[in-house]
Amino acid sequence: MRTRVRGWRWRRSPLRRRSDVVEAWTALVVAVLLLVGAPLAGAAAAWWAHDEATSVSMEQRAERHRVRAEVVGRKGDSLPSVEAGGQHAFRATVRWTEPGEGTRTTTAPVAAGTRQGEVVDVWFDSRGRNVPPPVDGPAVWQHTLTVGMCAAGGAVLVVLLGHVVVRRVALRRRLAEWDRAWARTEPEWTHRRA
Repeated sequence: MRTRVRGWRWRRSPLRRRSDVVEAWTALVVAVLLLVGAPLAGAAAAWWAHDEATSVSMEQRAERHRVRAEVVGRKGDSLPSVEAGGQHAFRATVRWTEPGEGTRTTTAPVAAGTRQGEVVDVWFDSRGRNVPPPVDGPAVWQHTLTVGMCAAGGAVLVVLLGHVVVRRVALRRRLAEWDRAWARTEPEWTHRRA
């Protein structure tokens, strides 16, 4: 039958070793880091990621402009590709009219199932190149939550790995201390000479 005594590492005892005290303090530090440190690390990383993603979104909105264009034809037998939103897109020929410049035509990705004659949104950068739409609010929040959760999870893993290392070192030291103590005590019990 085994009896557990809670808090024995904190009490003075001739059986308590220095490694027991180190292990007890380490467990306390690990608990604080897991309950307070990891969430704070996740929140700080999420805050930073949100600021970065918001600034990228604002830059893209300032640099890119949207044009409402009519689909005039499909670009050959193009294969579907996956856009950032996870929807399949095809390259199609689109046409629109710009004030002062007349009618313009280009190829742009359009959603699967778009028919000839439908009007779609096409985005262009400051150089006139076809680009994906700027990052929107839900994408910014998704990025924020992902970075925050990964940072918190990484902090938890680092803390737990550090705890495992400290426990292994403490166990080795404890066993070495017990060996030295037994080497001093054994001759008295067995009546052998050291």
